[in-house]
Amino acid sequence: MDVLAWLRDSDPALRWQVERDLAGEPPEVWEATRARVATEGFGARLLSLQDADGQWAGGAFFPAGFRGDEPQPWTATTWTLNSLREWGLDAAALRGTAELLAENSRWEYENLPYWDGEVDCCINAWTLANGGWLGADVAGIAEWFVTHRLPDGGWNCEWVEGSTRSSVHSTLNSLKGLLAWETATGGTEAVREARLAGEEYLLERRLTRRLSTGEPIAPGLGEFSYPIRWHYDVLNAASYFRDADRPDPRLAEAIELIRAARQPDGTWLQTERHPGRVWFEVDVPPGEPSKWLTLFATRVLNWWDAR
Repeated sequence: MDVLAWLRDSDPALRWQVERDLAGEPPEVWEATRARVATEGFGARLLSLQDADGQWAGGAFFPAGFRGDEPQPWTATTWTLNSLREWGLDAAALRGTAELLAENSRWEYENLPYWDGEVDCCINAWTLANGGWLGADVAGIAEWFVTHRLPDGGWNCEWVEGSTRSSVHSTLNSLKGLLAWETATGGTEAVREARLAGEEYLLERRLTRRLSTGEPIAPGLGEFSYPIRWHYDVLNAASYFRDADRPDPRLAEAIELIRAARQPDGTWLQTERHPGRVWFEVDVPPGEPSKWLTLFATRVLNWWDAR
């Protein structure tokens, strides 16, 4: 199987990343493909679903009318912005959206203004990343992470319920948001120090093991799915460290779990789809080779092996 040819035959949201990160195409090639995200395929479809008030599905984190009697839906504003940003959409295609959300969107938690964030680490991390991308002033959220880091170095969305121990899920999502904001804005020294401390929280655990017992952090660390949503696995975590360009030796065990999941034909399989309403499917059903996961895993292994 020619894996590279298979990966190239894909939506522009995926293809441009294959061209840049795996095929080594010059910028004029992958930038042209990236520009098509706004006009073709997955990106164009999501753009066409935006409400006149700047939101999607009428809500900030949950769609309008959500009553909690179904799995987490993935159609509201934050989840849609996450996808568009991760697919490489040029922020110019959403010109005016930051202002519309400032005017019209409020969090379901205490009706707080959208770009002020709320109390959940993961929600604040996505808002930080999306705000930096769209040019909103989210510096206050960045500083929030500095003051809400827990004593062990990471973050936990349950801090508001009294938790004093960090979570790998919350910490990884926080790190991704902080890195995205720093990349977009240059960041601050205090935020960078907080992010590096959060990296140490994961690295001390080798991305895989509880510090107290050495047991696996959770089942299924070597099983991957796309879209990732908020879930922690070693591919998601290693992808962060690749983006941060920190090839620490303590990643080795996680890297080998990723390598072990590679199929004989050079692909990685979709293991599940997280339940919940979606606008449309963007990857294969469980058990089939996933182009998204194959891109992410190949990219991580290439980075690691070339270090």
